[in-house]
Amino acid sequence: MNGTWTLIPERCDFAGQVPIHRGTVTINEREGNITVSRNFEYEGDNESSFYRSTTDGANNAKIHGTGGVTSRTAWDHDQLRVTTTQDGETTVETYWLNGDGTMTVNVLRPDQRPITLVFERR
Repeated sequence: MNGTWTLIPERCDFAGQVPIHRGTVTINEREGNITVSRNFEYEGDNESSFYRSTTDGANNAKIHGTGGVTSRTAWDHDQLRVTTTQDGETTVETYWLNGDGTMTVNVLRPDQRPITLVFERR
């Protein structure tokens, strides 16, 4: 999964939430350390917003960030799982490779339908 992946919006299921207009995910694992960087641009009614997040740490290490954010990145067989807790709410992102060379990310947030994002390697 190492590398930079570009969102394919027409293949995504945003589950009724504001769609991501453009996005990339960069995954880098080296010597047991995993970095996952996400850059997303949203376009809604006359506005756009930008989201950037990076998780960096050893496989299965719990990282404590600013503002009470904790994150854990770990391999679960052939899937990469990023679990982030902020303000008592936990988001789970699961990444896996598809047979056609794309990558799928399933995002589970409390009290929301799951989001499915599909990316192609840049």
